[in-house]
Amino acid sequence: MADNKVGKIRQVTGAVVDVQFDGHLPAILNSLETTNQGNRLVLEVAQHLGEHTVRTIAMDSTEGLVRGQEVTDTGNPISVPVGDETLGRIMNVIGEPIDEAGPIKTAQLRAIHQPAPAFADQSTEAEILVTGIKVVDLLAPYAKGGKIGLFGGAGVGKTVLIMELINNVAKTHGG
Repeated sequence: MADNKVGKIRQVTGAVVDVQFDGHLPAILNSLETTNQGNRLVLEVAQHLGEHTVRTIAMDSTEGLVRGQEVTDTGNPISVPVGDETLGRIMNVIGEPIDEAGPIKTAQLRAIHQPAPAFADQSTEAEILVTGIKVVDLLAPYAKGGKIGLFGGAGVGKTVLIMELINNVAKTHGG
């Protein structure tokens, strides 16, 4: 971490934090770290503003941040643990476990931003999403991977239908 660059907070507007660096600008999607009331706060670079300032998005509350506070560029994007050890675990956006089941012990980390699969690797077959709701599957089947619109007046059961859909799909695909 010796070659990490240090900047200073210039402006805080909600979850948006502007950080000024002298001579070095972190790459877009790099993670920056600072402390906020004794806790580690991760910021992700979203935009370059001029020659010395970056606009970042905070991954947690910014309450308590002050102008002039030091921020360190990690030189890497936000990465989260991956692998069998993460199955069934609940993590926040920066990969920290929030399910109170202890730390996640895995050596493999992966950046949260990944390139899309090549077009040749994507499925071109039209498949039907089996919802388990007979009237939907018969009269208006949903395409797998597509978008679904549900319109209706007040009190006709839109929420009930969506909750049933979520329940059936979760049971079919194991959660």
